[in-house]
Amino acid sequence: MRINLTKKDLVNTIYMKVGFSKQISENLIDDFFSLIIESLIKEKKIKISKFGTFILRSKKQRLGRNPKTKEVKIISSRKVVLFKPSKDFKEYINLKDDR
Repeated sequence: MRINLTKKDLVNTIYMKVGFSKQISENLIDDFFSLIIESLIKEKKIKISKFGTFILRSKKQRLGRNPKTKEVKIISSRKVVLFKPSKDFKEYINLKDDR
């Protein structure tokens, strides 16, 4: 069983199912991801219907602890991306039949 879905897998799937060349398929994937990233940075929230919502959230600086050494360090502030699946996405994932 394969664990990771790679960009190469996506390119090959588009190549096989749609019939675009591998170069066009790769450009399509690159443009799609760039559009999502740029929109997320600009808008802070992206909703893709029947798939889910990506939200860009800021985390504040805080104290953290290394569980092994018990050393206390400051964890810097940063932005994180959250994903909330849509109702349709959840229903599809939770279908009883094995696909």
